[in-house]
Amino acid sequence: MPRRKRTTAARTIGATVLFGRGPDMGALWILYRQRLRRDRWQIVVWVLSIGVLALFAVAAIAKTFGDDATRAQVLQLAAAAPAILVLRGLPRGPALDSFTFFEIFAFLAVLAGLMNTFMAVRHTRAEEESGRAELISSTAAGRWAPLGATILHGAVANVLVAIATALGFMAGGLDPAGSLVAGFATGAVGFAFLGVGLLASEFFSTSRGANGIASALVMLAYLLRGFGDATGQVSPDGMTMTAAWPSWFSPIGWGQQTFAYTGNRWWPLLLPLVLWAACTAVVVAIMAHRDIGASVLAGRSGRADARPWLRGSFSLALRLQQGAIIGWCIGGLTTGLLTGSLGSAIQSSITSNPQITAVLRGMIEAQGTSMTQLLVAALFEIAGILAAACGLQAVLRLRQEEVAGTAEPVLAESVGRMRWLGSFLGLGAVSVVLVMAFTALGAWVSLVAVGDTSGAVGDVWQTAADQLPAALIYLALPAMVFVVWPRATMTAGWGLLGVGVILGVYGGMLGLDQKLRDLSPFTHTPVTTSSGTDWSGGFWMLGVAAVLTALSLAAVRRREVGTA
Repeated sequence: MPRRKRTTAARTIGATVLFGRGPDMGALWILYRQRLRRDRWQIVVWVLSIGVLALFAVAAIAKTFGDDATRAQVLQLAAAAPAILVLRGLPRGPALDSFTFFEIFAFLAVLAGLMNTFMAVRHTRAEEESGRAELISSTAAGRWAPLGATILHGAVANVLVAIATALGFMAGGLDPAGSLVAGFATGAVGFAFLGVGLLASEFFSTSRGANGIASALVMLAYLLRGFGDATGQVSPDGMTMTAAWPSWFSPIGWGQQTFAYTGNRWWPLLLPLVLWAACTAVVVAIMAHRDIGASVLAGRSGRADARPWLRGSFSLALRLQQGAIIGWCIGGLTTGLLTGSLGSAIQSSITSNPQITAVLRGMIEAQGTSMTQLLVAALFEIAGILAAACGLQAVLRLRQEEVAGTAEPVLAESVGRMRWLGSFLGLGAVSVVLVMAFTALGAWVSLVAVGDTSGAVGDVWQTAADQLPAALIYLALPAMVFVVWPRATMTAGWGLLGVGVILGVYGGMLGLDQKLRDLSPFTHTPVTTSSGTDWSGGFWMLGVAAVLTALSLAAVRRREVGTA
């Protein structure tokens, strides 16, 4: 068949299936039910987690910040130290409902974004990578019904997220109208990143590459939103803020612009839906021109023989993960580069308000720190999470190699199980250090560029080193899960990281008991101030990571490759 006719036919079939006309509707529903069955537990966990977190946030905030006066002081503090806004949101008043939206919405939106990017890649690029997509396309379903089923699957999941979030806020006693706006803002952000995940799957030839860039875009949206919030215009009383222009480049920022509970604006939700529709349209156009298994950014052809440096287990691990490591390092570098520009913008925005400046000076003097150190600590907390995720991916790659059957030929030669596992764990540790090093480099360059000399250069590198122990825990603990319970590696790995972030980073805001918060490694991260650094928690975490690593290396010798 001529190329032009085949492309035209593909477009026609794609439009027919995606818009629900024609004889392929039966295949569409069969594939949708297959996705629903495959993801039934993952969807339940994601949706319930987001809804319960919304409910829990209301109860915790009402208990911790019991009246408007207390919440007003917190908002004034946030306006005085805009680094807080990077991790929170856009203040819109001290009422319980608007304060809850300020505290928790950005994190709920991140969860919705990650759920959708993982889902999109899992049912598109991962299916092509495994060869299942080619088998399905050879049936009556063709190649368009799977895409339609994935879009339908994501749409239903996002509607459920919106409903669960709204019900969570309502169950906490918040205004129903505002809760609906907040819930559907969370779902709309999910729609936007569903499209981003689908588009990333078209550009990258591997699922890990697509997942890496899509996850990085979620975090970039979070940082852009934080940059816009931190540099926005503060009202004279310090109770509300108007976001600066960077927030308008972020789907999470679009969700905030609904002003749930105070303005209840629905029109900003059109922006993430437009992004979703645009990404989907581009995906359809690309799929009409490419073969199954191909990608816009094609991988380079390999050599017939491996180079000398690639003939070891560590080199093989590096070759398999170099793209993902580069991506995480770029994310760390970007986070670090925000430090100087964000600090400069914050300084110029707060000096125009004498009341906020006085509050800021009092807080800095009480803590014995500087504005730069507060900002570095806030941004490096995000970088620490990125480093932990980068280390975790080294363990997940082990499981992928085992499931795909490519680990067995390696272990059939002279490479032993301990050396194989040790190579991936060693590379994971190196990648964690690299992510934090690039973050520190970016922060140092940006601070020098803006002439900020409020803190010593060594403090930046020390703060980066402070994040390493917690990140290494998320390398060693999933490795132990991989050895003892291989099938749970991916679920337990991401689950442990998510729980650690909630308990360690957001536990104080949620009013969680300190004993519960202490379960998170991020709670024990050393903090650098002008008086020094307490590394007692860091040494304990390094010891735990070393013990877990040793146990994993010893135990892997006793289990078979591919154990379910």
